[in-house]
This record gives sequence, structure tokens and C-alpha cells, in this order.
Amino acid sequence: MSRSFLRIPSGRTLVRSTPFVVAAAVLAAFVVAGTAAARAGKDPLPSWNEGPARRAILDFVERTTRAGSPDRVAPAARVAVFDNDGTLWAEKPTYVQAQFVVDRVRALAPSHPEWREKEPFASILAGRPAVALSDQRALVEAVVATHAGLTTEEFEAVVREWIATARHPATGRLYTEMVYQPMLEVLDLLRANGFRVFIVSGGGIDFMRPWAEEVYGIPPERVVGSAIETRYESRDGKPVIARLPAIAFVDDGPGKPAGIQRHAGRRPVAAFGNSDGDFEMLEWTTSGPGPRLGVLVRHTDAEREWAYDRESSVGRLDRALDAAPGRGWVVVDVRRDWRTVFRPLRSRPNVSPTPAR
Repeated sequence: MSRSFLRIPSGRTLVRSTPFVVAAAVLAAFVVAGTAAARAGKDPLPSWNEGPARRAILDFVERTTRAGSPDRVAPAARVAVFDNDGTLWAEKPTYVQAQFVVDRVRALAPSHPEWREKEPFASILAGRPAVALSDQRALVEAVVATHAGLTTEEFEAVVREWIATARHPATGRLYTEMVYQPMLEVLDLLRANGFRVFIVSGGGIDFMRPWAEEVYGIPPERVVGSAIETRYESRDGKPVIARLPAIAFVDDGPGKPAGIQRHAGRRPVAAFGNSDGDFEMLEWTTSGPGPRLGVLVRHTDAEREWAYDRESSVGRLDRALDAAPGRGWVVVDVRRDWRTVFRPLRSRPNVSPTPAR
């Protein structure tokens, strides 16, 4: 878990804001880039309002994939990384995995009577989880206590069962319905143009892997996250990977570039985030040579979701927001730039409590 749980060269005019030229630029992004949406005559970003953020994304994809473009990026180097909480799905009022921890504490409490007197478990069981998990050390202790002891397959089954039914406390929607539709369209646009897409999150890697492919189309091997220690063991004569009560890696802040290098082996050319926990990921991505894209999602819509940035305890956006203009990072204003926010209910994924075979 983490506080965050992602360049366009500055000063460059991407598209002049006349209706004819804007339309031509969008058409070029559809046709020249060769996406499936273009071939079908469809807008690849229908949930986005026309504006600088939308144009910057389309322009980057067109420039980096069009044959003969001086900015073309070789297919093998087309790597894009996305934070999860607050970038791909909602993170208010608390991170989704934090709620999973709370529910796990409650489920395991009968086997741990000592938790009634021990923090942070006592506060969670007394109905004060926000207080209990506000301290980073307490959060880590709760994660270790509730995520260890099982095999990797047992833990996957627990996560899948939980995510299939768990609902957001404010909206009543499944958490898998609290996914941002505009970002799903960006994922599709990039994949259609030969990009390999990774999740890079402060959340647990083994918490995200069981459902990321069904929800985002991102397979387990392209999920990067925080992790606890594991060990190969034989249990009842069966070889397993056991989850141990110790943190192995925290994929937040400077940990994100390290995690990307460990899993992807390449510096990305595009990074999307929403908080200061994504600063180093955007910095590392956009400081490389050639065309680069850094995008920050700024939550400004209190009516359709939440408005928060500099003072928020969840998904704080302060340092990165200040740095964005000088570094050429695109800032997406949710209220202004997104025509719709959440995935339509009719298109929700079917996340089954058992893995598909």
C-alpha cells in the first residue's frame, strides 16, 4: 500500500485550435495510427471532451506510431505505465485494498482473540478503521497479518471472492464498476497501436493480479506493485509458494521506477498517474530521449466523483502538480476533460470468485 496506491516537450504547439485543424488532427490519429477504432470509423476516445489533454494523447500516439514519422518509436520500445488507485479506478474515501484489509481483519478476528486488545486491529474491530490505518506502520502491520500465511493460490482465491462482491461504501457499486471509462479508452488506444501496458501501483501486486486482466485487459505479468516475501515450500507433499509475514518491496515514489525496471526491463515512453506517489515514475519516464508523454489525472469534479489534490490524505497531488508545467506533463482536469467518469454498469466485467480455466 502507499499514499498513491502517472512529456510532451514544453512550449510546443500540438494542434492549432481551429475547428478544421482540430478535426484533421483527430482524423489523423484515427487513420494514420491504424487503430481498430479508426478502421470502424469510431472515435477512439468518446468519453473525452475536446481539449488540450485529449489532443496531447492522440498526437503522441500518432507521432510515435506512424510510419515515416521522425518521432516514431520502435514497437519493442512502446511501453506505457499506469498507476492504479486514482488513475484507473476510484481511491476515495480510502484505497480499495485498505478496505480489503479491514474486511480480512474482521474475517480472521475469531482466530485472533488477542487482536481485541492490540492496535491497529482493536480500532478496526471497534469500527474505527480510518484511525487505525492512518499510520503507515500500522497499515503495514495489518497488511502483513492479513496477507501472509496462505499460499499464493489460496490468497488469489480470497481476493477473487472478495472483489466479486465488495461494494463501494458511498456509491454501492462494485469496486470493479468504479473504473474510469476515459482511462479504459486510453488503454485500448495504446494497445491498438502496439503499446505494452503495465499497471505500476503502490497497492499489492498479488492483490491486483487476480482481477486486473478481467477489469483492465492487463495480464498478471504486466502488473507491478508492492509485495511481501514468498518462499517455495512443500505442504502435505504439494509444492507451493508460501506468503511470509515480511514486506519485500514497496512500489511507491522512487520504488516505482525500480519496479518498472525489474519487471519491464525498459524505460517507458508514457506514464499516467494522479498523485505525488507517481512523481518519480513520471520524472524517469519523461527524462528519457525521444518523444515522451507524462499525464496527471487531477480530480476536480465533486459532483460526479470527488474533488481533491493538495490537502488530501489519499492521493495527494501537490509536488507533481507544481512540477507539471515545467516538465511538460499533461494535466487532465476531470470536470473539464471527461465527458463521463465511470464505466457504464452494462459493461461491467464478470470477475468470478474462482480463476478462469
